[in-house]
Amino acid sequence: MKRFILSLAALLTMGLSVSAQKFALVDMEYILKNIPAYERANEQLNQSSKRWQAEVETLSKEAETLYKNYQSESVFLSEEQKKTKESTVVEKEKAAQDLKRKYFGPEGELYKKRESLMKPIQDEIYTAVKEISELRGYSMVLDRASAESIIYATPKIDISNEVLTKLGYSN
Repeated sequence: MKRFILSLAALLTMGLSVSAQKFALVDMEYILKNIPAYERANEQLNQSSKRWQAEVETLSKEAETLYKNYQSESVFLSEEQKKTKESTVVEKEKAAQDLKRKYFGPEGELYKKRESLMKPIQDEIYTAVKEISELRGYSMVLDRASAESIIYATPKIDISNEVLTKLGYSN
């Protein structure tokens, strides 16, 4: 009998601790789509990316043209002229790769620009989510857009619209 009472008390204690945790969901894609500054930042990034990509492609095409010219002229060139043309082609190809790395590499211009444009928006969203979570006593807030394992969640725990309202955007 004593074991039964202890087991029942343990189960009740675990049940109370589980029910005390509160969870919420946000949909970051939905929130970001409703923030005009995010859309403007995305447009700026796309324009910069297209401009930089055009520069890289121009250099690559120049290298390709130099190579084709070298191939067609190589029969008529001396060994010294061949080496000069080859080095010119290699330098142009290297310049194209360096430019591509400069713009699109892990620490490239696109990364830096994305960081400078997006980080303030993300920080603002994080602060709003944190304030709402502390106010409401949520233990955890999950991002519905990136949590692939969430099959279903009741809309009652989705605080996306509340986050937008806190940020000053109507939904």
